[in-house]
Amino acid sequence: MANKEIFADGIGQIHFAGGMVRFDFVTLQPNPDGGEPTPEYNERIIMPPQGFLSAFQSMQNLIDKLLEAGVLQKNENAAKK
Repeated sequence: MANKEIFADGIGQIHFAGGMVRFDFVTLQPNPDGGEPTPEYNERIIMPPQGFLSAFQSMQNLIDKLLEAGVLQKNENAAKK
C-alpha cells in the first residue's frame, strides 16, 4: 500500500462534535481579483479526545525542540494578551 501525503496550508477550524475532535484542513486558493487568497476546506481528520491529547503533546514536544534549535522564537507580546 502506497503512503498518501496530504498538504494543507493550515487548519481552518477545530471543533468537538459527536464525542470526537475534528480538524478541518484548508488550502489557500488564489483570488481571481488579485486579492488575498481564500481558504478552501479539503480534508478532515477526526479523532477521539485521547488521540487529540496525544497529538497535542507530540506537537508541543516538537515546538519545544524547534525553540531550542532557534528555528522558532517565542513572541513575548502574545503571552501578555
